[in-house]
Amino acid sequence: MTAPQAVIRPATPCDLKAVACICAHYVRHSVATFEEIPPTVAHWEGRLEELTERNLPFLVAESDGAAVGFAHASPWRAKPAYRHTVEDTIYLAPDATGRGLGAALLEAVIAESARAGMRQMIAVIADTGSDASRSLHRRFGFTDSGRLREVGHKHGRWIDTFLMQRALTTGQGRTVL
Repeated sequence: MTAPQAVIRPATPCDLKAVACICAHYVRHSVATFEEIPPTVAHWEGRLEELTERNLPFLVAESDGAAVGFAHASPWRAKPAYRHTVEDTIYLAPDATGRGLGAALLEAVIAESARAGMRQMIAVIADTGSDASRSLHRRFGFTDSGRLREVGHKHGRWIDTFLMQRALTTGQGRTVL
């Protein structure tokens, strides 16, 4: 399978069991997420509802009728002045990596966030020992904004996070793609 064989589309409630399963893998087996308990399908239902109400994208990569990855943009911070800044999230099923789906999801979540009027996108990437996520974000115009040292503790180790940032629109509101 390659990325063109997958369909990137808005998530629906029917996708959320697969989303929960994909996320649970990373919660249990990696430090890519700082969650320690896998979010339930009910959690994902609430997240889908919240992001839909905010006109923010929650997307899935579908292959052979099943969701094999997901991405969404969520508010960066709760304070009102941050309302034009979002944080991206992307996860793929373990057997769906290396096929271009992460790039397809990131490209789509950037475009949809820009269409929603967002101005900046932040990526918070855990230092997993692999540069894959940072490299992917760099390919899409993200630049390094900082490193937070030992801000997470999971699976018996302290974990750094990298902050990356990308403009979605110019000061005049024009989309930067």
